[in-house]
Amino acid sequence: MTTPNKMIFESDFLSRPKYNSKILETYGFNLLTQVGLEEEKARVVAKTLIEGDLLGHDTHGLALLAPYMKELESGSMNKSGTYEIINKMPATQVWDGKRLPGPWLIFTAMDELFQLAKTYGVASISIRKSHHIACLAVYLRHAAENGFLMLLASSDAQSASVAPYGGTKAVFTPNPIAMGFPCSSGSVLIDISASITTNGMTGRKANAKEVFDENWLIDANGDLTNDPSVLSQNPPGTILPIGGTTYGHKGYGLALMVEALTGGLAGFGRADPKQGWGATAHITLYDPEAFGSNIDFLRQMDEVAKQCIENPPRSGVSSVRLPGHQGLKKREFQLLNGVRLHPTIKSLLESYSNKFQIPFPESFS
Repeated sequence: MTTPNKMIFESDFLSRPKYNSKILETYGFNLLTQVGLEEEKARVVAKTLIEGDLLGHDTHGLALLAPYMKELESGSMNKSGTYEIINKMPATQVWDGKRLPGPWLIFTAMDELFQLAKTYGVASISIRKSHHIACLAVYLRHAAENGFLMLLASSDAQSASVAPYGGTKAVFTPNPIAMGFPCSSGSVLIDISASITTNGMTGRKANAKEVFDENWLIDANGDLTNDPSVLSQNPPGTILPIGGTTYGHKGYGLALMVEALTGGLAGFGRADPKQGWGATAHITLYDPEAFGSNIDFLRQMDEVAKQCIENPPRSGVSSVRLPGHQGLKKREFQLLNGVRLHPTIKSLLESYSNKFQIPFPESFS
C-alpha cells in the first residue's frame, strides 16, 4: 500500500472529513428508496456515486445525490420500469432509456455488451433519453478489469454551456468522452471533456463565490473571464472548449465527435424537443482477443506505459503518471482509510436527511 505522503493529492484532501464508504453507500440507497426508486436501481446508483468519490471525482460522486433526489421527486427521473430496444443488429443496439437513472442503464448495457463483444469482437449500444450518467471513470474501471477496451461518450441536448470555437453562444454541454483499457501497471482511465472545465466544478465555485485560477470562460460579449457566475448572467457566458481562445478548435472538434457518437447514432439530440436534464450516451466495447490478442495488446500498451512512466519529468513535476492511476491510488487509499468527502456535500443533503429522518453518516478521525 502506498503511503499518503508518497502520493500527490490535492493540498486539502487529507484534511477533509472521512467516512466509511459502505455506510455512505447505504445512506444513499436509503434516501433513494425513500423517494420511490426501485431497490435494484437505487443500489446501482448509490454504489456508482460512491465509486466516483473513491476515484476522486468529487463533483460527480455523492454531490449528485441531492439533484438526483430532486429529479426523482419531480418525476423528471423515472423510478421504475425498463428501457426499450429501438433498433437491434447482431453487434449494435439503440435503447430508449425512458429517463431512467443513467448509472443503472450504463451498467445494464455493459452486461449486455460483455457478451456481445466476446462474440463479435466489437459491440456498441447507444442510449437516448437516459438520465444523467454520473462519473464515466467508474464504468471504465469495470470494463478494464474485465479485460475490455471501452469507449464511452455522453452529451445532454437539454442544456448548453459551451460555445463552439469562435462563438459566444452555448451549443454544447461539456461533452465528456472517455476510454479505459487494461495495463499491467494498472488500468488506464482517460476521462476528459471537450471543455476546459465541467458544469459541476463551475457550479461549485459559483456557489462558493470563488473564481478559477485562469480565464476558462467568456462572458456574453466574448471577453475572457475566470468568474464562473457568468453562466447564470443574462445573457449568459459560456465555458471555453479545450484549448481556449487560442487552440479551442481542438476542443470544438472533440465536442462535435461526441455529438455524432451520441445524438447522431442514437437518433435523438439537439434537433428534438427538450425533456429535462438527462443524457444521450454511446458505449463501445472492444475485446482485444478478437484483434491482435490479449497478450499482444498488453505487450504493446505496457511498453507505451513504461516509456511514459519512466520519462524524465520536467522541472516542478515529480513524475509522469498515466491517466486514472492517481484516481486508482485514491480509491485504494480511501477504501482502507475512509472517503474524504468534499465539505459541501453534507450540507447539500441536509434537507433530505431531515425530511426522511435518515441522518448523514458520522465522520471519523
